[in-house]
Amino acid sequence: MNKLYIGNVSAEASEEDFETIFEQWKIPHSGPFLVKTGYAFVDCPDEKAAMKAIDVLSGKVELHGKVLEVEHSVPKHLFMLPRAMEKLNGSMMENYALKVSYIPDETAAPEGPSAGGRRGFNARGTPRSGSPGLGARPKLQSDIPLRILVPTQFVGAIIGKEGATIRNITKQTHSKIDIHRKENAGAAEKPITIHSTPEGCSNACTTIMEIMQKEALDTKFTEEIPLKILAHNNFVGRLIGKEGRNLKKIEQDTGTKITISPLQDLTLYNPERTITVKGSIEACARAEEEVMKKVRESYDSDMAAMNLQSNLIPGLNLNALGLFPSGAPGMGPSMSSGPPPGAHGGCSSFGQGHPESETVHLFIPALAVGAIIGKQGQHIKQLSHFAGASIKIAPAEGMDAKQRMVIIIGPPEAQFKAQCRIFGKLKEENFFGPKEEVKLEAHIKVPSFAAGRVIGKGGKTVNELQNLTCAEVVVPRDQTPDENDQVIVKISGHFFACQLAQRKIQEILAQVRRQQQPKPTSGAQPPQPRRK
Repeated sequence: MNKLYIGNVSAEASEEDFETIFEQWKIPHSGPFLVKTGYAFVDCPDEKAAMKAIDVLSGKVELHGKVLEVEHSVPKHLFMLPRAMEKLNGSMMENYALKVSYIPDETAAPEGPSAGGRRGFNARGTPRSGSPGLGARPKLQSDIPLRILVPTQFVGAIIGKEGATIRNITKQTHSKIDIHRKENAGAAEKPITIHSTPEGCSNACTTIMEIMQKEALDTKFTEEIPLKILAHNNFVGRLIGKEGRNLKKIEQDTGTKITISPLQDLTLYNPERTITVKGSIEACARAEEEVMKKVRESYDSDMAAMNLQSNLIPGLNLNALGLFPSGAPGMGPSMSSGPPPGAHGGCSSFGQGHPESETVHLFIPALAVGAIIGKQGQHIKQLSHFAGASIKIAPAEGMDAKQRMVIIIGPPEAQFKAQCRIFGKLKEENFFGPKEEVKLEAHIKVPSFAAGRVIGKGGKTVNELQNLTCAEVVVPRDQTPDENDQVIVKISGHFFACQLAQRKIQEILAQVRRQQQPKPTSGAQPPQPRRK
């Protein structure tokens, strides 16, 4: 469902008022309005209807003297910060352009009544010194490297005699340049990673293009040498823009021709797309600046959202998850070096010690099974190795089954990684439309005596859970517990919604388990060790 949050609602507003407004503006909705003092919720049948409601109503329609504010129903701090960053970045104040970045305060203690944890989550200890966990500062734009591909025959000229040329480029542009000569032995092209400020990366890139052009003239190499930029697939859609508008504008503004490698070239351990830019060196240099500006904007937005999301998932260590290549997320080399430390057993960053293994049943389209398994089972083996989880496809329930169950067994961090990859794979393989969000159903089993705690009195807990996470959470009535006295909880939604709901439910279960532990007898002394 596409749930809408309607804010600034008058105390006099009623469900009938909202029915009238939605009917007047011809906005479909699929269910009753939940109207409270100050706010309201409603479900829309699809994203198109939700976006229409936001565009048409938000800040424009007045109800009982108050102008309505309509948003997607995610916790407000998840969308307010990226939106504020987007609006403030580049705006002028006293002849200075503002630069806004999100840097969480590692030392700040929780304040007020929620000191025990955010939105009901348990408090966590201070991150260890140097730990890349929750309090880790996200990289700023200036930290993001530029990745380019160059023909192998020009690598020697770029390095120069005894490395003199590359040292000179590094010194002049204040950059660190890595030429990955040993990657893809025998390949026609080699990747180069440039670490510097955006300006330093652009200057180094221009110098490298000039060196290649000179070497081509000296060696009578007649083929055109385009600029090839590598960018994580996560950012390419926003670079292209709606109906290709962003890319077309860059081409028009710079006088270049830009093409992007197809999705089919992606693999689990190579999530980068190749952006090929053709034109003069000056034109390519301008295009590089514009392309990387879009990529960096996407990166900053994603990192702000990811850090905020991690605050809702207790102990989530974004760097250890390996969801992005090493270095700057989405910008570094491929992940062929294998899973991060701790992926195979060991101590997960979800809490202290060895976290309990969890079992999640994730339902995918039956037609997608081949894509998840891969040729001779290679993809599912890589995925299992990468996530540190057991991943199996359950047999089909009947010949005409439209869905298949993926059984994922592993601790919370392994669950996050495995499910994230599966959601991403379904999008990459076009099992969902280009404008369609990947939404799947996951089942987790809970003890039958704890099901009531998940539901809450009068459904209060499950309703709050749905409003917090944007996932649809259902505990089917009249279930017969299985042989382990467990019942199913169904969770449906996009990736982060499913993850937040799973973690929140597991927290409820942990609370139930703690309450069931026998309390020590009052005044009883712990047993003393015998002296030998």
